[in-house]
Amino acid sequence: MASLSFLSSYLILLSASFGVLAKGQLDPCFYDKVCPQALPTIKSIVEDAIKQEARMGASLLRLHFHDCFVNGCDGSILLDDTPTFTGEKNAAPNINSVRGFEVIDRIKSAVDSVCGGYVVSCADIVAVAARDSVVALGGPSYKMQLGRRDARTASQAAANNSIPAPTFDFARLLSNFESHGLSMQDLVLLSGAHTLGFARCTTFRGRLYNESCTLDSSLATSLKSICPLQTGVGDNNLSPLDGTPAKFDTVYYDWLLQRKGLLHSDQQLYKGDGSGSDGLVKYYSQNAGAFWEDFGSAMLRMGALSPLTGSNGEIRMNCRTVN
Repeated sequence: MASLSFLSSYLILLSASFGVLAKGQLDPCFYDKVCPQALPTIKSIVEDAIKQEARMGASLLRLHFHDCFVNGCDGSILLDDTPTFTGEKNAAPNINSVRGFEVIDRIKSAVDSVCGGYVVSCADIVAVAARDSVVALGGPSYKMQLGRRDARTASQAAANNSIPAPTFDFARLLSNFESHGLSMQDLVLLSGAHTLGFARCTTFRGRLYNESCTLDSSLATSLKSICPLQTGVGDNNLSPLDGTPAKFDTVYYDWLLQRKGLLHSDQQLYKGDGSGSDGLVKYYSQNAGAFWEDFGSAMLRMGALSPLTGSNGEIRMNCRTVN
């Protein structure tokens, strides 16, 4: 009886939301009528997860980035591999790196409960959780566009080819972002998400031991104590991406000006010769208010990459598997 009641509630909610779905457009008010408790529920669980582990905020933000850069913001990154299906979790940029899936599972279960059915997509949960993580760690809020639906497939090959690597030079970074319809300013702004979180030794070892001319010597000395030269030793040891890894601020840009970018791709944004994105890095280092406002706008542009809307895709019952 309980399952029949849940199904009946779901069908009623689905009918109520059909008019919005049919438009095939994202809307910040998408869930206001069909499930007004959806967003407060996501916010509460994200805040709780970050209280338990501050690093989780950066992980949830990164999860959204890695989802959107592979065939759009469609929740494909959440799908588990099966004997007949290969997803994106074990792609090179994601394996032993992308995390937060258990938090998404918790959110999905809670949201389905308060909504009385399968109303909120996993893709929207990832997007909102990223925004709420930024806010929980002291950053700006922004009106997330909603109404994404979930992909029925995923592509490990696309994940390997579409997500920019920490070894990329500036030209390749810019080319990657432009291939997604994003600009150089978006590149600098979205890279600013590295004001939160940590990176593994394996992602910065090459810079640490091969780029002494562009890496602050005192930082290099401290990094070598946690990241040995030998591959396979300490690969998963962590170092913060800036000096305040649990606070959303502009220290990331300050560090780039001081040659303290942890990743090769980070320091490529500021070379100190006035080329490329040097001017933007300086600007956001000195103008926190502008960074706050522009970061939110860049997140909205990324969040609008090729969403599935209308009758495309599905609303998954379990974020890890297709229906």
